[in-house]
Amino acid sequence: MIEPFVLIWIAVIVILLLLLLVLIEIQRSEKRRENEEMFGTQSFERKKLLFGLTEKETHTIEKLVRQSTFSNKDAVFNSSSLFEEAVNRFYNFRKINQIRTETLASVSSLREKLGFTVNHPHVLLTSSRQFVVGIKVTLLSSLKTNKEHTVVTSVDEKSWKVRVSGVWEEEFYHTLEGSFILMRWTQPEEAVYSGKVKVLKVTGNELELSHLIEFEKLQLRRWIREQVLFPVQAFLSSSSKLEGFLFDLSAGGILIGLPVSEIPTHEIEIQFRLPGFGLERVKIEILRNLGKKRQEYPDLYLYTASFSGEFGRIQEKVLQYIFQVHKKKKT
Repeated sequence: MIEPFVLIWIAVIVILLLLLLVLIEIQRSEKRRENEEMFGTQSFERKKLLFGLTEKETHTIEKLVRQSTFSNKDAVFNSSSLFEEAVNRFYNFRKINQIRTETLASVSSLREKLGFTVNHPHVLLTSSRQFVVGIKVTLLSSLKTNKEHTVVTSVDEKSWKVRVSGVWEEEFYHTLEGSFILMRWTQPEEAVYSGKVKVLKVTGNELELSHLIEFEKLQLRRWIREQVLFPVQAFLSSSSKLEGFLFDLSAGGILIGLPVSEIPTHEIEIQFRLPGFGLERVKIEILRNLGKKRQEYPDLYLYTASFSGEFGRIQEKVLQYIFQVHKKKKT
């Protein structure tokens, strides 16, 4: 009869042999990916010339492809999400802090050449590395009621920076170093992207932030929009009130007309009467100044905005109102 400890040793040896075979197969697979011709090679070569890639960019994108799980070599040219997936895998495998600065710079230039930054319309945002200098983002801290509306000042492959607006106390900004805060960026009329980022460093009037590769996305266009004509009062401050109209309404936001060409703050309060529910006073966040007027209301400038504050409460009422309107239309 075989002793129990002998059986244990046999089992351990078998497991180690299996692990060794798996590692050998992984290594062989990697070697094949590095040396064998992949599907889509001809298309890859055509697109490489089409985008005018430099020798360094070509070498870098070859690395991204070989490190990826894609079977088609030209996949990284086809969408921003596939490109960022390959980039993230490359950085995780090679360790981003151990990659040469020149290679990191060429990844950034590839992203711009391929049209995968947020500067290009209809790009799917999957990484904050797609941000560009000058775009506006909002930062929120659980310790503060007001929001930091700020501008991106630099972006590289390791981190990105935003300018401090001063809405929070100077001492408070320094306490943020090493902690996580909520970031939100709005793609006008399309979606609101948000997620937690780590404050890596606070220097002067800038915050250096970690990159975000998993966003929560609120699709603004998923809401049914109803054209309306509701008188509205907008409160820019305790002593400043404007009269205008709501021109369309959805649970995701509104189109509002106000008699000013610029609004000095991103977040204001509005008051309007929602049929069937009475007078509503809610906070909204201005998303975009459309820079135009409606022909029939030449004194009003158009702005898109989303609900903030008690979002769930007003969202439910708006959804019920729109449901009732559509029900009446059908009958």
